[in-house]
Amino acid sequence: MNILDTLGNLVNQTAFFNLTVGNYIMIVVACIFLYLAIKKEYEPLLLLPISFGMLLVNMYPDIMNAPAGDEAGGLLYYFYILDEYSILPSLIFMGVGAMTDFGPLIANPKSFLLGAAAQFGIYSAYFLAIFMGFGGKAAAAISIIGGADGPTSIFLAGKLGQTDLLGPIAVAAYSYMALVPIIQPPIMKLFTTKKERKIKMEQLRPVSKLEKILFPIIVTIVVVMILPTTAPLVGMLMLGNLFRESGVVKQLTDTASNALMYIVVILLGTSVGATTSAEAFLNVNTINIVILGLVAFAVGTAAGVLFGKLMCIATKGKVNPLIGSAGVSAVPMAARVSQKVGAEADPTNFLLMHAMGPNVAGVIGTAVAAGAFMAIFGI
Repeated sequence: MNILDTLGNLVNQTAFFNLTVGNYIMIVVACIFLYLAIKKEYEPLLLLPISFGMLLVNMYPDIMNAPAGDEAGGLLYYFYILDEYSILPSLIFMGVGAMTDFGPLIANPKSFLLGAAAQFGIYSAYFLAIFMGFGGKAAAAISIIGGADGPTSIFLAGKLGQTDLLGPIAVAAYSYMALVPIIQPPIMKLFTTKKERKIKMEQLRPVSKLEKILFPIIVTIVVVMILPTTAPLVGMLMLGNLFRESGVVKQLTDTASNALMYIVVILLGTSVGATTSAEAFLNVNTINIVILGLVAFAVGTAAGVLFGKLMCIATKGKVNPLIGSAGVSAVPMAARVSQKVGAEADPTNFLLMHAMGPNVAGVIGTAVAAGAFMAIFGI
């Protein structure tokens, strides 16, 4: 009898007897995401840990349990706390800064305008979300998906107290980042002619070392003085870039852009994935968030391209409108897509470095948009 009881307890402890239909659906979704990450290589550094976290939490929900009394919390709960307190998103920004060359933006300051134009998707999604019945803070947190910037989406959701929406928001943001090569080209081609896509831009001027050193310092002072709430994101982005450009802290640059960056990606990705339990993810709000995110991203891409067309007219054909699509802050994927679409029209056209200007401007622009929302709600 004792053996039978033991075997019965063992069988009852298996996941098969404790999962809901929703859990099984999410397990299938996680496997699809794993396929996209591994087979299709859609942002695998992000999508793989996110999908694996999704897989774990739907087989073993206790892995995200908060501490109760003398009992410790689940492993991924402690990772998630670092998201909730905006620690991991800020560290991601430092790594991005250490990896990014701001030279194209410095060489062509007009790129800031293209990066700003692409943020129109964020604000249009904000008003659409309110129209759909979301509260102000929830609408703001959702709308940042339009910047195609996962860390900023997580950062703002945590700051605005929208942790119940953090999972769907983060998954939507990272999914659209991964799907940039699929979503953007049709929009770019819709709003441009083949003649415009063939436009070759003049080579960017050389940027001095002094300019590259002063840039992160000046941007930090200007932006943070105007919007102090942007300090965690813009400050860490520019600190990482200052590591890179100063040339005197190679060890810190290497650590921020490699070891630390990858450690943070593992912690952030798995914990974000672990917020997508069936109970939290399979509801109408999630569907609305995914739709709003797509609208925001599409509008942002279109706005960047249309402003690029305006600059093309103003400069008498010296600006290729395709680089405007890179104003969303999926670095460097969006810039590569601009290059790819331009090369399809003319294989000798090289737009990558020109597109990197709006691309990095978009990173700053999305952080500023997040800071503006925080200032509006008094955070």
